[in-house]
Amino acid sequence: MSVKDSQPENDQQERIIAEVRHNRELREKTYRDQALKMYPSICARCGREFAGKKLRELTVHHKDHNHDNNPPDGSNWELLCLYCHDIEHQEYLDEELFGKETSSTEKDPLATYKPFAALEALLKKKK
Repeated sequence: MSVKDSQPENDQQERIIAEVRHNRELREKTYRDQALKMYPSICARCGREFAGKKLRELTVHHKDHNHDNNPPDGSNWELLCLYCHDIEHQEYLDEELFGKETSSTEKDPLATYKPFAALEALLKKKK
């Protein structure tokens, strides 16, 4: 196969990728505009307010992680800043990959072993 033979295939792939990206941008713009009209410009996780040029740092997060689920009432959306959005998605990935919750709402302590639990009793014995 020569370079000339693979060129039309590459052009077609590039066109398909460009079309998919364009459609995604249109879809995102639509629900982003809706969410910004519905909700105050505040990160739902950290509470920071955004206005002016900083408003671009506020993203629309899909609560169920399905970007195609965009109900008109906005019930699947929340506004998160870039940082909190990254944290949310990392926690979701960790849960999917490792089968564990990593959010701050965990009920179990991070460490269960207490190395000094019996130290007081040992010290009293030596006296």
